[in-house]
Amino acid sequence: MTIERRIALEVPVPRASLFVPCYVDTLFPEAAKAMVRVLERLGVELDFPRAQTCCGQMHVNTGYERDARPLVRHFVDVFQDADTVVAPSASCVATVRHAYAGIAERAGDAALAEAVAATTPRVREFAEYLVDDLGVTDVGASFPHTVTYHPACHAVRLLGIGDRPLRLLRNVAGLRLRELPRAEQCCGFGGTFAVKNPEISAAMLADKVADVLQARAEVVVAADESCLMHIGGGLARQRTGVRTMHLAEVLDRREGGTA
Repeated sequence: MTIERRIALEVPVPRASLFVPCYVDTLFPEAAKAMVRVLERLGVELDFPRAQTCCGQMHVNTGYERDARPLVRHFVDVFQDADTVVAPSASCVATVRHAYAGIAERAGDAALAEAVAATTPRVREFAEYLVDDLGVTDVGASFPHTVTYHPACHAVRLLGIGDRPLRLLRNVAGLRLRELPRAEQCCGFGGTFAVKNPEISAAMLADKVADVLQARAEVVVAADESCLMHIGGGLARQRTGVRTMHLAEVLDRREGGTA
């Protein structure tokens, strides 16, 4: 559905709270800013709870579940009254939606488990929110470049994002979408996996970089900056000239804007 169609149908003003993961806030703030601009352009009424902090993904991935419990409790305290929570990170959304319930249950905390059950279904990944909640696949973007899309593991395997990002990219004016060979193979980052298993991670990254180059794209797009950080590092070290961009940054671009 286009923006104009939504307006014509007089769709009620949607409201959402922004969840900006700590690594996005620290390292890739432009992705979060782009998400805000796109959502505001679509008429979404946004708020940003300043008390938010890390979702605990790194703790969970590394086996420090007890240390993650206060973060789980804090997350639901911050967002329990939100209509919808939107984030530009598939991996953090996956942590909230798929890990929190088990953490609360194993902690033996019935009140926390109840709060998690009430809050986490309303936490949405950016592309998922656009397509499923807003019913939008054309945000009025323009990006005249050759692009290939890397489906992040958490987006594909845990959230079931499917082709939602591709549907959004196909409606970007001027964008030439190239298929990424072996697209659903992991890039090798996996958060602390890359630190604990550097040789395996580097080998997986080498395969992903080779596939990106085979796609002959100017830009690699993904819904997770952690993957893009890993892939971008490999591309930069080989001086390929291929850059990385979050999906929100592409959808934020308008005709006549900066490329």
